[in-house]
Amino acid sequence: MGAKIEIWIIMMAVLIIAITIHEFAHAITADRLGDDTPRRQGRISLLPPDHLDPLGTIMMAISSAIGFGIGWGKPVMTNPANFRNPRRDQGIVAVAGPISNILQAVVFSQVLRLVGGGVHVDAGAASPFSMFLLLGVIVNLALAFFNLLPITPLDGSWIITALLPGELAYRYQAWMSRYGMLLFLLMIFVFRDFVGAVIGPPVDYLSSLLLRGIG
Repeated sequence: MGAKIEIWIIMMAVLIIAITIHEFAHAITADRLGDDTPRRQGRISLLPPDHLDPLGTIMMAISSAIGFGIGWGKPVMTNPANFRNPRRDQGIVAVAGPISNILQAVVFSQVLRLVGGGVHVDAGAASPFSMFLLLGVIVNLALAFFNLLPITPLDGSWIITALLPGELAYRYQAWMSRYGMLLFLLMIFVFRDFVGAVIGPPVDYLSSLLLRGIG
């Protein structure tokens, strides 16, 4: 029981850091692209309370206890009218979140490499700090690729909108605004294994690449 509580605490810490930096990345990118909405709403911050959604945090706590770890932060609000190129810049703001998670994974892996002499990167043998670093790699990669799925409200939907031709982008967003949330809920609660099969290979590949030689 003690080990399970320890892993739960570590998972919660990793998720809180990952989501906070993810949302901060959206906010600072929008600000740099000319939209001061996140700044006026206090989102240019690295303090978790400024970015955590109450329901998302509760879901994070429950799901982490179950063993799969799902949660979300408060969406960063933007005003596309403040962007020079609204569709393109909204896509850049969206992709900043997953990029921040990949960069976090890189940082976690490099710290693990620095302290990892003789550390075994597996759940059975890792110290709490090593487990924190290891989960920092895996969870951030999972969040990055999960958020790249092209379904509302995930970042991938905005990235696809930015890449599609104008009329097609409009139709895609109209469809997503109508059915995207239902599809998202089905994906989370019904087709979780399918989602794992989609994002698992890139997560496994990048994590093995980042963790190569550690242990």
